[in-house]
Amino acid sequence: MSVVRSIVTGSGSYLPEKILTNDDLAKMVDTSDEWIVQRTGIKQRHIAADGEVTSDLATAAAKRALEAAGCEASDVDTIILATATPDNTFPASAVTVQANLVITHGYAFDVHAVCSGFVYALTTADAYIRSGMSKRCLVIGAETFSRILDWDDRTTCVLFGDGAGAVVLEASEAEGLNTDRGILTSHLRSDGRHKEKLFVDGGPSATQTVGHLRMEGREVFKHAVGMITDVIEDAFAATGYNAEDLTWFIPHQANKRIIDASAKKLKIAPEKVVTTVQWHGNTSAASIPLALDMAVRDGRVKKNDLVMLEAMGGGFTWGSVLLRW
Repeated sequence: MSVVRSIVTGSGSYLPEKILTNDDLAKMVDTSDEWIVQRTGIKQRHIAADGEVTSDLATAAAKRALEAAGCEASDVDTIILATATPDNTFPASAVTVQANLVITHGYAFDVHAVCSGFVYALTTADAYIRSGMSKRCLVIGAETFSRILDWDDRTTCVLFGDGAGAVVLEASEAEGLNTDRGILTSHLRSDGRHKEKLFVDGGPSATQTVGHLRMEGREVFKHAVGMITDVIEDAFAATGYNAEDLTWFIPHQANKRIIDASAKKLKIAPEKVVTTVQWHGNTSAASIPLALDMAVRDGRVKKNDLVMLEAMGGGFTWGSVLLRW
């Protein structure tokens, strides 16, 4: 019996022109390139220009994904934008992207799950496609985290950057087997008891301000590896696959130490891990689609490859998506 699968038909990404290196940061706060690289693996990050907002980044990435998919903006009926740094409190930045692309039909909305946002958005889009509510969906992760950083806090300002990534997700009939192309399984989790470990100390209802990012780094690291492996093991259990079957592991790019520890615990070979944190820093919801698009465009990710995506973010939220490219 045939089933509907959600297949990625194109990917795209965008990084702001300005690059902020570790040496640049050392002139701003008490830090050094050696200190940052040793603890995070990050060497540089991109920073949005004055007047360049999240929807601008998202639109640029979306256009590149549409081009890669060989379709027009008018072919899209759904836009789901994962972001924790929207242009405005409302409307959703996704509707601005919709207007930028001159799409006047369908629907668009934001998903807010911080660093897990793209995994949440991809899972949501997959559910809409499988239910028949969407035929072709733009799924975007875009952030301007530089706007919510405390640039006097060396423990956080060195970690984050700006960027956007996108994929075109389309409905396709398949056999319902684990050998099908498309999204095979998704697993989402959250636990609000950990809010104080990673949050922004502002908001329209609480303080009527934007606020700054605050993080208990050691606590986040401690929880991250366990939570990440949890949802990946669930994906393996749901499909019968294991770490050896994966072609690529594309995790959220938060910290190279977290990425390495997670891969080691799951017994995923280092050569299967896509890592871009050194060039982009932590771009929150944008990090997975940025890394995915880079690996597609440089020829690593190919048709029929088995790809595991995973992320963990503030909330705490975390999740995984296993798909066949």
